Amino acid sequence: MTWSITPQQVELVQRLARSDCCNCVDGNCLLLDDGEEQTCVQLICIHGIYCRYFREAVLPADEELYAAIVRQNEEK
Repeated sequence: MTWSITPQQVELVQRLARSDCCNCVDGNCLLLDDGEEQTCVQLICIHGIYCRYFREAVLPADEELYAAIVRQNEEK
């Protein structure tokens, strides 16, 4: 399941990924690392939240952003 985000939310999501996600190290995702560095999905996606870990474990830390994203995706 992908949650859509607005252009205004992209920067907030990317900032949250860099600051609060324990799997985002130097812009790379530890969960996707298979011997080669892989860029964090949330740092390159500008249309939605594609990372389940980010959606379930990191995004709720910002209650206001989380509520806005959930609300706009429930309306669709």
